[in-house]
Amino acid sequence: MDCKLDLDLNLVENILINFLKEEATKVGFSKVVLGLSGGIDSAIVAYLAAKAFGAENVLGILMPYKTSSKESIEHARLVVEDLGIKSKVIEITPMVEPYFLMNPDMDGLRKGNRMARERMCILFDHSAKEKALVLGTSNKTEMLLGYSTQFGDAASAINVIGDLYKTQIWELSKHMGVPAPLIDKKPSADLWEGQTDESELGFSYKLADEILYRLIDEREKKEDIIDAGYPEEIVNKVIWKIKISQYKRKLPLIAKISTRTIGREFRYPRDWGV
Repeated sequence: MDCKLDLDLNLVENILINFLKEEATKVGFSKVVLGLSGGIDSAIVAYLAAKAFGAENVLGILMPYKTSSKESIEHARLVVEDLGIKSKVIEITPMVEPYFLMNPDMDGLRKGNRMARERMCILFDHSAKEKALVLGTSNKTEMLLGYSTQFGDAASAINVIGDLYKTQIWELSKHMGVPAPLIDKKPSADLWEGQTDESELGFSYKLADEILYRLIDEREKKEDIIDAGYPEEIVNKVIWKIKISQYKRKLPLIAKISTRTIGREFRYPRDWGV
């Protein structure tokens, strides 16, 4: 099972930094804001942003809930201290807890979605306050598997890492000097104690990335991937997750009435710019 996911890390770093500069400045922004979870994805976005805009123009917001692990806060602060970016801690417990109390039947998934959307509300509010563009922190693996919250962590103005698989995020993070504790720990949305991404998904990110790369980038057929030695059950599960999460990767679908409908005929291959 050979699958090439290696990158020219110097080239990728330069492309992503220039992408941030171009996409922000052409719509009139020179500052950015992002949520810092203590995870590797938000960390690498912060490192790229600091290089693109300067540390003084990057605001990282830590938004813990009462059950958030102490480690998550500590790791987010490692990023802030290492980069010298601006930061703010906003506790979301008093914002979401009244709603949870009103709905005692809420399970972990609903609570997690509610918290993700509350955090994004905070980021977009600070976008208006600071005149700063909101940066996304979802990677390609999460987006393809639907492992994100629509209008929550999946929302942003621009996403600099959305075309990088999780395993590529780890490699780029090592290359750019992200602190080792963030790279070495098991990925987790930190929704409850002991929760990890891979235990919820039912397979490792490494395995998922290899299957996704073959499916998406190489356009291989399912049967060929299975013949290459990948477990049929996991291949089918990955394909199913891609299919059922397609709606998360699209703008809201508009019913067609006029001759030029937004997202259909009114769809330019360029930006207007300002």
